[in-house]
Amino acid sequence: MTLIPVPDGPAVVACNSCRHSATTRDGADGRRGGAALAAALRSVQSRDPILENIAVQEMPCLFACDRHCTIHLRAPGKIGYVLGGFTPDESAANAIMTFMRHYVESATGQVPYALWPDGVKGHFIVRVPPAGQVVA
Repeated sequence: MTLIPVPDGPAVVACNSCRHSATTRDGADGRRGGAALAAALRSVQSRDPILENIAVQEMPCLFACDRHCTIHLRAPGKIGYVLGGFTPDESAANAIMTFMRHYVESATGQVPYALWPDGVKGHFIVRVPPAGQVVA
């Protein structure tokens, strides 16, 4: 395993080796679901200038294999989230990036439930405190 430096800013990290679905490894195009979701996230990002400061990054295996199409949302000094069980398409990507916009605007990374898009509800696996902090 080699760690690759990336800018330390708001990012959606997609597991590019995730299965396409609970029962299918690759999509019809031969791509893994995580790679397809990363492409959909970039497509959504490219059409919305508000999202240009949110990086879409990829890495193999976030170790949440029972929840295919897994992502990690992170930003310096904010709570991080791991979500999974997405369909690798633009509908899921829209929901993720809408949540991410609210996440970036929040001081701590906590987004009021009323602002959660339906497409992320039920997909949260874990929240991770930022380095050197815990949630009270």
